[in-house]
Amino acid sequence: MKLTGGQIIGAAMKNYGIKYVAGIPGHGCWSMVDAFLEPGSEIDVVQVFHEQSAVHVADGYYRASGKPMAAFTSIGPGAANTVIGLATAYADSVPLLLLTGGPAIHMRGHGTMQEIDRVNFNAFPKVTEPVTKKQFVVNSVQELPFVMHRAFSAMLTGRPGPVHIEIPMDIQAAAAEVSLHDLEARVPTGVAYPDPLAIERSVAALRLSRRPVIVVGGGAITAGAFDDVVRLAEALGAAVVTTWNGKGAFPEDHRLFAGSVGQTGTTHGNYLASNADVLVSIGCKFTDWSASSYRKGVTFSIPPTKLIQIDVDPQEIGKNYPVEVGIVADARIATAQLAEALSGNSVDRTEYHGDVKRVQEEWESMLAARRDSQETPMTSQRPLRDLRSVLPRDGIIVVGSGNTQGAVKQTFPVFGPRTHLTSGTYSSMGWAVPAAIGAKLGRPDRKVVCVLGDGDFLQTLQEIGIAVMYQIPVLFVVQNNSGYMSIRGGQRKQHDRHVASEFATRDGLPYSPDFEGIARNFGLRSWKVSDPALLESTFAEALALDTPSLVEVITARDAAGPFVPGWWDFPIPEYINDERQSEYASARAEEQHQ
Repeated sequence: MKLTGGQIIGAAMKNYGIKYVAGIPGHGCWSMVDAFLEPGSEIDVVQVFHEQSAVHVADGYYRASGKPMAAFTSIGPGAANTVIGLATAYADSVPLLLLTGGPAIHMRGHGTMQEIDRVNFNAFPKVTEPVTKKQFVVNSVQELPFVMHRAFSAMLTGRPGPVHIEIPMDIQAAAAEVSLHDLEARVPTGVAYPDPLAIERSVAALRLSRRPVIVVGGGAITAGAFDDVVRLAEALGAAVVTTWNGKGAFPEDHRLFAGSVGQTGTTHGNYLASNADVLVSIGCKFTDWSASSYRKGVTFSIPPTKLIQIDVDPQEIGKNYPVEVGIVADARIATAQLAEALSGNSVDRTEYHGDVKRVQEEWESMLAARRDSQETPMTSQRPLRDLRSVLPRDGIIVVGSGNTQGAVKQTFPVFGPRTHLTSGTYSSMGWAVPAAIGAKLGRPDRKVVCVLGDGDFLQTLQEIGIAVMYQIPVLFVVQNNSGYMSIRGGQRKQHDRHVASEFATRDGLPYSPDFEGIARNFGLRSWKVSDPALLESTFAEALALDTPSLVEVITARDAAGPFVPGWWDFPIPEYINDERQSEYASARAEEQHQ
């Protein structure tokens, strides 16, 4: 059949299961976007107010639903605005498709409007190379069916990730006789099974373990390994800890759940992981945040702890820690095989489980002081207690970066996969608002709440208007403490002063927009809460509405963020001549990754 480039793209996406594409049209993609209205190529278009947000919407959609979404932009600045979104998705292995316009082939290199051509003709695709799994520049209408199926294959197989396709303006408009490719006949089926010898060696080490711990990363959720992680933990009697992206891969009301790991992990999570004799890692990259910058004994002690590392990406095996056994395989299959081999394991772990319970109770006592506080302004944890009490068990919480991100990690229990979404690795400010909108598009049957700080909210607050325009009922909870308080806290700790991290007037008074009023003017139902006693009823009222809403929570600037049980490698400037220099040097000398 004869189709234009734009029709081919629309029809292929429709055939491959894409329901939505988000973006802003411009002259560089007019012909492509117009084709999304043509019979057979129809795709629902979600308009955003900033191109960065289009990619974040697609990102949140996948994290909530496990299904990919697409974003589109014009040429030039519109395309360049997507780089943060691509990097966020790439860092967390999120598959999505970005479609951008490009200069017409016959105009390349002539300095057309918005073309980057000083060093190379049409250089923008090179910009996306470090932050995408694969990039394509289309040179003919005839090759578009091939490019589309190759893009989906790259996105969805192995370690998933974002893909970028640039379609020149003339290719979008030109037509050719083509056949669309059947994706099922073009994408490899099945998953990577582990080496049986690796499973045998792992089982042998685990049978001898006395203090086993399982650390679960985002790869376990991507692989759908939730039930198998539970089976393995119960068969082994192992404590289970999670990373930021692994939160939700194990039910947090299970007796073996032991919190999270890393700089803003939990005291019991770090203690148990650092004292494990055998550690099973499932889809975990061991980033510096999750490993306390690899300082021995803070989060992990590898060695002497023996590491069994499961990852679909071979380059992650042994990257930051030496392994006892490295298992390159699908996380679900490898975990299931370990659980099956260890079923009926008869090791008596009574003493160990008593230790797990003791440190769980110690953490609970520590956490309660902030979570149950009646102080005003409120701690970051206090609203989370009441939000959890009214949000359904399968409700989705989408979390911004900074203090809120750490507070949710420590304080807000979740019970299943894809119910806690955060940009764990790249930790992009501005991600949470559009990602929450994408999450609700992906799971319209779930309640979706976006919790973030005011600094994060200010990056992409305009997108709350999209929720109103399309009637996407997300509850936005903005913790207002007039600044980038997680940044200020780090500055004060390192330097005894801070710069550009408070929102303040020239005379030093805190500055804040009226977020409740802004939301109301955008068309959302909105509240401002400064009294902890009003939190639960306000959240319940907002969640009962089938409309977008916002609750502004007045939050303390000081001593209001998450606990910091771990360590993070912050070099100290040489002009600071006190004990911090020696403390830093001593701590850095204990890092194990080198």
